[in-house]
Amino acid sequence: MWPRVDGRMPPEWIVFAGCAIALIGFGPRASAGLFQLPMITEFGWGRDTFGLAIAIQNLLWGLGAPFAGAIADRYGMTRVLCVGAVLYAAGLVVMSYATTPGLLHLGAGVLVGFGLSAASFNLILGAFGKLLPESWRPLAFGAGTAAGSFGQFFYPPIGNVLIASFGWEQALVVFAASVLLILPLSTFLSTRPGPNTSPMGGPSPAPNQSIPQALGEAFRHRSFVLLTLGFFTCGFQLAFITVHLPAFLKDAGLPSWVGGWTLAAIGLSNAAGSLTAGWLSSRMPRRFLLAWIYLGRSLAIAVFILLPITPTSCIVFGIVMGAFWLSTVPPTSGLVMLMFGTRYMAMLYGFVFFSHQVGGFLGVWLGGVLYEGFGSYDVVWWLSVALGLASAAINLPIREQPVVREPQVAVPA
Repeated sequence: MWPRVDGRMPPEWIVFAGCAIALIGFGPRASAGLFQLPMITEFGWGRDTFGLAIAIQNLLWGLGAPFAGAIADRYGMTRVLCVGAVLYAAGLVVMSYATTPGLLHLGAGVLVGFGLSAASFNLILGAFGKLLPESWRPLAFGAGTAAGSFGQFFYPPIGNVLIASFGWEQALVVFAASVLLILPLSTFLSTRPGPNTSPMGGPSPAPNQSIPQALGEAFRHRSFVLLTLGFFTCGFQLAFITVHLPAFLKDAGLPSWVGGWTLAAIGLSNAAGSLTAGWLSSRMPRRFLLAWIYLGRSLAIAVFILLPITPTSCIVFGIVMGAFWLSTVPPTSGLVMLMFGTRYMAMLYGFVFFSHQVGGFLGVWLGGVLYEGFGSYDVVWWLSVALGLASAAINLPIREQPVVREPQVAVPA
């Protein structure tokens, strides 16, 4: 039996386990682009076929996140994480045996998508909000996000080596086996239903609030809606770059290792960027932090596609883009918790994340479709720039204050 403090794991162990799960959950997904060219070359598919599979994955990841969050809020995190890990691993195995577009869409799209919704950092942040003391939360949100980013640094180079040494099929099987490590790690994040424990300055507790009431409260809150709309861009940019950047660089005449190491540079740089964003989230207005992040992304993308594409420019782009990559997550999740408290944190952040994944669906899908139509990714690159500027503006009117609730009055017996 693991030692517990007041019936719970020590905070250090909670953060360690959550970060390990985030790393494992994000790594294979962040390596998806490495498998595009080997698979479409072997089976004669277009990039739109592979792109649709990953687009489905992003959409179902987002669609399942609010439901996984609601179940975790009601019944605990461990069960949800275990189911998600099994679905995720099964999807990677099915993808490894996919010889038709239908099997590819089932494995890489449906199974991995639903698996990610129940076994990735969106749930980890909810667990941190419930289990950790308030003083631990800002940096823990940054650490959990950074760990996911380190998965992006850790997995793509290994994926390149596995594909070159054993083939893309065996590489996917190895990735699937690694995902099952989430099962034992999930026991560290055991949560129980309990009262809403709000952060300092959070809303007054609503212990009798139902799920429909919580959703109604959130979607009537203008700042929550703006936050949700702005997060769409994050998903669009990240998913497009993750899946299509390796192929884009191959089209530019660069060797395959450049794509893998550019994704790795993004992941490593984002570990620092996410930790910094978590630290800044408690020291400056989060809406300003989000606006600067989206603006920085747009500038980085514009400069990258306007300059000559070389191995050096790719690695520099990876480092710069990585600093902004998932640094949106700590301030976004922090705003959700500030507005509504922690009782339905996993579910409400799941709805914000759904917007992110709708953006991811369109980023991946349009990347494939417009490439097949125009023979280049130029339109999607510039669309990413425009969306980043729009999201920078959308986040500025957000009001950083808790939702106003009527005090709970005891009814005499």
